[in-house]
Amino acid sequence: MPQALVLEETKRLSLRDIDLPSDVGPKDVRIAINTVGVCGSDVHYYTHGKIGHFVVKDPMVLGHEASGVITEIGSEVRHLAVGDRVCMEPGIPNMSSKATKLGVYNVDPDVRFWATPPIHGCLTPSVIHPAAFTYRIPDNVSFAEGAMVEPFAIGMQAATRAKIRPGDIALVTGAGPIGIMVALAALAGGCAKVFIADLVDEKLGVAAQYGNIHPINVTRDNAAAAVAEATGGWGADVVFECAGAAKSIQGALEAVAPAGCVVWVGMPVDPVPFDLVLAQSKEIRMETVFRYANMYDRAIELLASGKVDLKPLISETFAFDDSVAAFDRAVEARPTDVKIQIKMPDA
Repeated sequence: MPQALVLEETKRLSLRDIDLPSDVGPKDVRIAINTVGVCGSDVHYYTHGKIGHFVVKDPMVLGHEASGVITEIGSEVRHLAVGDRVCMEPGIPNMSSKATKLGVYNVDPDVRFWATPPIHGCLTPSVIHPAAFTYRIPDNVSFAEGAMVEPFAIGMQAATRAKIRPGDIALVTGAGPIGIMVALAALAGGCAKVFIADLVDEKLGVAAQYGNIHPINVTRDNAAAAVAEATGGWGADVVFECAGAAKSIQGALEAVAPAGCVVWVGMPVDPVPFDLVLAQSKEIRMETVFRYANMYDRAIELLASGKVDLKPLISETFAFDDSVAAFDRAVEARPTDVKIQIKMPDA
Protein backbone atom coordinates (compact mmCIF):
# COMPACT_ATOMS: atom_id res chain seq x y z
CA MET A 1 0.00 0.00 0.00
CA PRO A 2 1.64 3.30 -1.08
CA GLN A 3 2.27 6.31 1.08
CA ALA A 4 0.61 9.57 0.09
CA LEU A 5 0.08 13.10 1.30
CA VAL A 6 -3.48 12.90 2.62
CA LEU A 7 -5.75 15.78 3.57
CA GLU A 8 -7.47 14.19 6.56
CA GLU A 9 -9.66 17.19 7.32
CA THR A 10 -9.42 20.96 7.13
CA LYS A 11 -5.97 22.11 8.30
CA ARG A 12 -4.72 18.56 8.95
CA LEU A 13 -2.36 16.74 6.58
CA SER A 14 -0.55 13.46 7.06
CA LEU A 15 1.89 11.24 5.19
CA ARG A 16 0.50 7.74 5.45
CA ASP A 17 -0.41 4.56 3.63
CA ILE A 18 -3.67 4.68 1.71
CA ASP A 19 -5.45 2.26 -0.58
CA LEU A 20 -5.31 3.60 -4.16
CA PRO A 21 -6.08 1.99 -7.54
CA SER A 22 -3.27 -0.38 -8.53
CA ASP A 23 -4.44 -2.22 -11.65
CA VAL A 24 -3.20 -0.99 -15.03
CA GLY A 25 -6.03 -1.20 -17.56
CA PRO A 26 -5.44 -1.85 -21.26
CA LYS A 27 -5.43 1.88 -22.08
CA ASP A 28 -3.60 3.02 -18.93
CA VAL A 29 -0.01 3.53 -17.83
CA ARG A 30 1.66 3.32 -14.44
CA ILE A 31 3.87 6.31 -13.64
CA ALA A 32 6.54 6.67 -10.97
CA ILE A 33 6.00 10.24 -9.83
CA ASN A 34 9.07 12.50 -9.85
CA THR A 35 7.88 16.05 -9.15
CA VAL A 36 4.56 17.57 -8.04
CA GLY A 37 3.71 21.26 -7.87
CA VAL A 38 1.66 22.74 -5.04
CA CYS A 39 -1.31 24.58 -6.54
CA GLY A 40 -3.44 27.28 -4.96
CA SER A 41 -6.43 24.95 -5.13
CA ASP A 42 -4.52 22.32 -3.09
CA VAL A 43 -3.74 24.98 -0.51
CA HIS A 44 -7.35 26.16 -0.43
CA TYR A 45 -8.62 22.63 0.23
CA TYR A 46 -6.03 22.38 3.02
CA THR A 47 -7.02 25.65 4.68
CA HIS A 48 -10.76 25.75 3.95
CA GLY A 49 -11.80 22.18 3.11
CA LYS A 50 -13.77 23.24 0.06
CA ILE A 51 -13.83 25.30 -3.11
CA GLY A 52 -17.35 26.32 -4.08
CA HIS A 53 -19.51 23.23 -4.22
CA PHE A 54 -16.47 20.90 -4.13
CA VAL A 55 -16.28 19.85 -0.49
CA VAL A 56 -13.74 17.43 1.01
CA LYS A 57 -15.89 14.96 2.96
CA ASP A 58 -13.41 12.08 3.20
CA PRO A 59 -9.59 11.86 3.35
CA MET A 60 -8.18 12.88 -0.05
CA VAL A 61 -4.72 12.70 -1.62
CA LEU A 62 -3.62 16.15 -2.83
CA GLY A 63 -1.65 17.21 -5.91
CA HIS A 64 -2.43 17.52 -9.63
CA GLU A 65 0.63 19.14 -11.26
CA ALA A 66 2.99 16.26 -11.92
CA SER A 67 5.72 14.63 -13.97
CA GLY A 68 7.35 11.21 -13.78
CA VAL A 69 8.53 8.08 -15.58
CA ILE A 70 6.38 5.33 -17.07
CA THR A 71 7.03 1.98 -15.40
CA GLU A 72 4.23 -0.12 -16.98
CA ILE A 73 1.93 0.22 -19.97
CA GLY A 74 -1.46 -1.31 -20.75
CA SER A 75 -1.88 -3.89 -23.49
CA GLU A 76 -3.42 -1.41 -25.96
CA VAL A 77 -0.98 1.48 -25.43
CA ARG A 78 1.16 2.11 -28.52
CA HIS A 79 2.42 5.72 -28.35
CA LEU A 80 4.19 5.44 -24.99
CA ALA A 81 6.81 3.05 -23.61
CA VAL A 82 8.32 2.03 -20.29
CA GLY A 83 11.02 4.55 -19.40
CA ASP A 84 9.36 7.51 -21.09
CA ARG A 85 9.59 10.79 -19.16
CA VAL A 86 6.08 12.23 -19.03
CA CYS A 87 3.71 14.78 -17.57
CA MET A 88 0.02 14.13 -17.03
CA GLU A 89 -3.13 16.10 -17.75
CA PRO A 90 -5.11 15.71 -14.50
CA GLY A 91 -8.67 16.10 -15.83
CA ILE A 92 -10.20 12.98 -17.36
CA PRO A 93 -13.53 13.58 -19.13
CA ASN A 94 -16.26 11.17 -20.09
CA MET A 95 -15.00 10.19 -23.55
CA SER A 96 -18.60 9.72 -24.75
CA SER A 97 -19.85 13.12 -23.61
CA LYS A 98 -20.99 15.84 -25.99
CA ALA A 99 -18.35 18.20 -24.56
CA THR A 100 -15.58 15.73 -25.38
CA LYS A 101 -16.89 15.15 -28.90
CA LEU A 102 -16.95 18.92 -29.45
CA GLY A 103 -13.35 19.22 -28.26
CA VAL A 104 -14.23 21.19 -25.12
CA TYR A 105 -13.74 18.37 -22.65
CA ASN A 106 -12.64 20.84 -19.95
CA VAL A 107 -16.29 21.79 -19.45
CA ASP A 108 -17.57 18.21 -19.36
CA PRO A 109 -19.73 17.96 -16.21
CA ASP A 110 -18.46 14.40 -15.71
CA VAL A 111 -14.74 15.27 -15.75
CA ARG A 112 -12.73 13.56 -13.01
CA PHE A 113 -9.92 15.88 -11.91
CA TRP A 114 -7.04 14.89 -9.63
CA ALA A 115 -7.37 16.28 -6.08
CA THR A 116 -10.89 17.56 -6.67
CA PRO A 117 -13.30 15.82 -4.28
CA PRO A 118 -13.87 12.92 -4.30
CA ILE A 119 -10.97 12.13 -6.70
CA HIS A 120 -7.54 11.42 -5.20
CA GLY A 121 -4.56 13.39 -6.46
CA CYS A 122 -1.00 12.38 -7.34
CA LEU A 123 1.13 13.17 -4.27
CA THR A 124 2.09 9.54 -3.95
CA PRO A 125 5.04 7.58 -5.40
CA SER A 126 3.08 5.89 -8.18
CA VAL A 127 -0.18 6.53 -10.06
CA ILE A 128 -2.31 4.87 -12.72
CA HIS A 129 -3.40 7.25 -15.49
CA PRO A 130 -5.01 7.03 -18.95
CA ALA A 131 -2.36 6.96 -21.67
CA ALA A 132 -4.45 9.39 -23.75
CA PHE A 133 -3.82 12.09 -21.14
CA THR A 134 -0.15 11.28 -20.58
CA TYR A 135 2.44 13.24 -22.59
CA ARG A 136 6.07 12.50 -23.32
CA ILE A 137 8.43 15.35 -22.38
CA PRO A 138 11.63 15.94 -24.39
CA ASP A 139 15.05 15.33 -22.87
CA ASN A 140 15.77 19.06 -22.66
CA VAL A 141 12.67 19.65 -20.50
CA SER A 142 13.30 18.83 -16.84
CA PHE A 143 10.87 17.01 -14.56
CA ALA A 144 10.41 20.27 -12.65
CA GLU A 145 9.38 22.02 -15.88
CA GLY A 146 7.17 19.07 -16.80
CA ALA A 147 5.26 19.57 -13.56
CA MET A 148 4.73 23.21 -14.59
CA VAL A 149 2.95 22.30 -17.82
CA GLU A 150 -0.39 22.04 -16.00
CA PRO A 151 -0.56 25.63 -14.74
CA PHE A 152 1.07 26.93 -17.94
CA ALA A 153 -1.71 25.22 -19.92
CA ILE A 154 -4.14 27.67 -18.27
CA GLY A 155 -2.06 30.52 -19.65
CA MET A 156 -2.10 28.86 -23.05
CA GLN A 157 -5.88 28.50 -22.89
CA ALA A 158 -6.24 32.19 -22.05
CA ALA A 159 -3.92 33.32 -24.85
CA THR A 160 -5.73 31.11 -27.33
CA ARG A 161 -9.16 32.38 -26.28
CA ALA A 162 -7.90 35.96 -26.73
CA LYS A 163 -7.21 35.38 -30.44
CA ILE A 164 -4.05 37.47 -30.16
CA ARG A 165 -2.84 39.25 -33.27
CA PRO A 166 0.89 39.80 -33.78
CA GLY A 167 1.91 43.08 -32.18
CA ASP A 168 -0.97 43.31 -29.70
CA ILE A 169 -0.44 45.12 -26.41
CA ALA A 170 -1.81 43.23 -23.40
CA LEU A 171 -2.49 43.92 -19.75
CA VAL A 172 -2.58 41.16 -17.13
CA THR A 173 -4.21 42.00 -13.79
CA GLY A 174 -2.76 39.87 -10.99
CA ALA A 175 0.89 38.78 -10.78
CA GLY A 176 0.36 35.43 -9.09
CA PRO A 177 1.54 32.16 -10.67
CA ILE A 178 -1.30 32.06 -13.19
CA GLY A 179 -1.00 35.77 -14.02
CA ILE A 180 2.70 35.44 -14.81
CA MET A 181 2.12 32.33 -16.91
CA VAL A 182 -0.67 34.08 -18.79
CA ALA A 183 1.75 36.93 -19.51
CA LEU A 184 4.36 34.49 -20.84
CA ALA A 185 1.76 32.71 -22.98
CA ALA A 186 0.57 36.08 -24.35
CA LEU A 187 4.12 36.97 -25.40
CA ALA A 188 4.60 33.56 -26.97
CA GLY A 189 1.27 34.00 -28.75
CA GLY A 190 2.37 37.20 -30.48
CA CYS A 191 1.95 40.13 -28.09
CA ALA A 192 4.64 42.77 -28.55
CA LYS A 193 4.41 43.95 -24.94
CA VAL A 194 2.58 42.84 -21.80
CA PHE A 195 1.87 45.04 -18.79
CA ILE A 196 1.18 43.28 -15.50
CA ALA A 197 -0.55 44.91 -12.54
CA ASP A 198 -0.52 43.92 -8.87
CA LEU A 199 -0.38 45.32 -5.34
CA VAL A 200 2.92 43.71 -4.35
CA ASP A 201 6.31 44.89 -5.63
CA GLU A 202 7.98 41.53 -4.97
CA LYS A 203 5.51 39.69 -7.20
CA LEU A 204 5.89 42.30 -9.90
CA GLY A 205 9.66 41.92 -9.63
CA VAL A 206 9.41 38.22 -10.44
CA ALA A 207 7.38 38.99 -13.54
CA ALA A 208 9.62 41.88 -14.59
CA GLN A 209 12.68 39.61 -14.93
CA TYR A 210 11.21 38.54 -18.26
CA GLY A 211 11.67 40.80 -21.25
CA ASN A 212 8.65 42.79 -22.45
CA ILE A 213 6.69 42.25 -19.21
CA HIS A 214 6.25 45.68 -17.63
CA PRO A 215 5.09 45.97 -13.98
CA ILE A 216 2.47 48.39 -12.66
CA ASN A 217 1.95 48.67 -8.91
CA VAL A 218 -1.68 49.67 -8.53
CA THR A 219 -1.09 51.12 -5.06
CA ARG A 220 0.89 53.88 -6.80
CA ASP A 221 -0.35 53.98 -10.39
CA ASN A 222 -3.66 53.46 -12.17
CA ALA A 223 -3.23 50.51 -14.53
CA ALA A 224 -5.71 51.78 -17.13
CA ALA A 225 -4.03 55.19 -17.19
CA ALA A 226 -0.56 53.69 -17.48
CA VAL A 227 -1.58 51.50 -20.40
CA ALA A 228 -3.39 54.39 -22.06
CA GLU A 229 -0.28 56.56 -21.79
CA ALA A 230 1.84 53.82 -23.36
CA THR A 231 -0.60 53.32 -26.25
CA GLY A 232 -1.34 56.89 -27.22
CA GLY A 233 -4.61 56.87 -25.33
CA TRP A 234 -5.96 53.77 -27.08
CA GLY A 235 -5.73 51.10 -24.36
CA ALA A 236 -4.82 47.42 -24.28
CA ASP A 237 -5.80 45.25 -27.21
CA VAL A 238 -6.25 42.37 -24.76
CA VAL A 239 -6.77 42.38 -20.99
CA PHE A 240 -6.37 39.15 -19.05
CA GLU A 241 -8.10 39.47 -15.66
CA CYS A 242 -6.35 36.99 -13.35
CA ALA A 243 -6.97 38.46 -9.89
CA GLY A 244 -10.69 37.84 -9.49
CA ALA A 245 -11.11 41.00 -7.39
CA ALA A 246 -13.91 43.51 -7.94
CA LYS A 247 -11.55 46.44 -8.45
CA SER A 248 -9.43 44.65 -11.02
CA ILE A 249 -12.53 43.47 -12.87
CA GLN A 250 -13.67 47.08 -13.23
CA GLY A 251 -10.11 48.07 -14.08
CA ALA A 252 -10.01 45.51 -16.89
CA LEU A 253 -13.06 47.11 -18.52
CA GLU A 254 -11.49 50.55 -18.17
CA ALA A 255 -8.11 49.47 -19.59
CA VAL A 256 -9.27 47.55 -22.65
CA ALA A 257 -9.25 49.36 -25.98
CA PRO A 258 -12.39 49.87 -28.06
CA ALA A 259 -13.20 46.62 -29.89
CA GLY A 260 -10.59 44.89 -27.73
CA CYS A 261 -10.92 41.67 -25.75
CA VAL A 262 -11.15 40.89 -22.05
CA VAL A 263 -10.36 37.33 -20.99
CA TRP A 264 -11.74 36.40 -17.58
CA VAL A 265 -9.27 34.00 -15.93
CA GLY A 266 -9.49 34.74 -12.19
CA MET A 267 -12.51 33.48 -10.29
CA PRO A 268 -14.08 35.84 -7.73
CA VAL A 269 -15.05 34.24 -4.43
CA ASP A 270 -18.38 36.10 -4.45
CA PRO A 271 -20.47 37.64 -7.25
CA VAL A 272 -19.21 41.07 -8.30
CA PRO A 273 -20.98 44.05 -9.91
CA PHE A 274 -20.32 44.33 -13.63
CA ASP A 275 -20.30 47.54 -15.68
CA LEU A 276 -22.08 46.19 -18.74
CA VAL A 277 -22.69 49.63 -20.24
CA LEU A 278 -18.95 50.37 -20.29
CA ALA A 279 -18.33 47.04 -22.01
CA GLN A 280 -21.09 47.75 -24.53
CA SER A 281 -19.91 51.28 -25.25
CA LYS A 282 -16.52 49.91 -26.32
CA GLU A 283 -18.12 46.90 -28.04
CA ILE A 284 -15.50 44.66 -26.50
CA ARG A 285 -15.30 40.92 -26.89
CA MET A 286 -15.29 38.80 -23.74
CA GLU A 287 -13.91 35.31 -23.28
CA THR A 288 -13.86 33.02 -20.26
CA VAL A 289 -11.37 30.37 -19.18
CA PHE A 290 -12.02 27.19 -17.22
CA ARG A 291 -8.92 25.00 -17.03
CA TYR A 292 -7.85 24.06 -20.60
CA ALA A 293 -8.43 21.66 -23.48
CA ASN A 294 -5.94 20.41 -26.08
CA MET A 295 -3.14 22.60 -24.71
CA TYR A 296 -0.58 20.15 -23.32
CA ASP A 297 1.14 19.33 -26.63
CA ARG A 298 1.51 23.03 -27.46
CA ALA A 299 2.74 23.93 -23.99
CA ILE A 300 5.40 21.20 -24.08
CA GLU A 301 6.56 22.32 -27.53
CA LEU A 302 6.99 25.91 -26.31
CA LEU A 303 9.06 24.76 -23.33
CA ALA A 304 11.19 22.50 -25.51
CA SER A 305 11.81 25.30 -28.01
CA GLY A 306 13.19 27.59 -25.31
CA LYS A 307 10.71 30.34 -26.18
CA VAL A 308 9.17 30.02 -22.72
CA ASP A 309 11.31 29.48 -19.62
CA LEU A 310 9.39 28.54 -16.49
CA LYS A 311 12.40 27.60 -14.37
CA PRO A 312 12.70 31.06 -12.71
CA LEU A 313 9.18 30.58 -11.32
CA ILE A 314 10.16 27.56 -9.19
CA SER A 315 10.74 29.12 -5.78
CA GLU A 316 11.55 26.11 -3.58
CA THR A 317 11.63 22.31 -3.86
CA PHE A 318 10.84 20.11 -0.84
CA ALA A 319 11.44 16.40 -0.33
CA PHE A 320 8.35 14.19 -0.23
CA ASP A 321 8.98 13.49 3.47
CA ASP A 322 8.67 17.26 4.01
CA SER A 323 5.39 17.61 2.12
CA VAL A 324 3.49 19.02 5.09
CA ALA A 325 6.19 21.68 5.48
CA ALA A 326 5.87 22.43 1.75
CA PHE A 327 2.15 23.11 2.18
CA ASP A 328 2.73 25.22 5.26
CA ARG A 329 5.24 27.25 3.24
CA ALA A 330 2.64 27.68 0.49
CA VAL A 331 0.09 28.84 3.08
CA GLU A 332 2.54 31.59 4.12
CA ALA A 333 2.13 33.07 0.62
CA ARG A 334 5.52 34.77 0.69
CA PRO A 335 5.47 37.61 -1.84
CA THR A 336 8.52 36.27 -3.70
CA ASP A 337 7.16 32.71 -3.95
CA VAL A 338 5.60 31.62 -7.22
CA LYS A 339 5.67 27.83 -7.34
CA ILE A 340 6.51 25.39 -4.55
CA GLN A 341 7.32 21.85 -5.72
CA ILE A 342 7.71 18.46 -4.03
CA LYS A 343 10.17 15.85 -5.26
CA MET A 344 9.77 12.15 -4.65
CA PRO A 345 12.51 10.09 -2.97
CA ASP A 346 15.08 8.51 -5.32
CA ALA A 347 13.63 10.59 -8.17
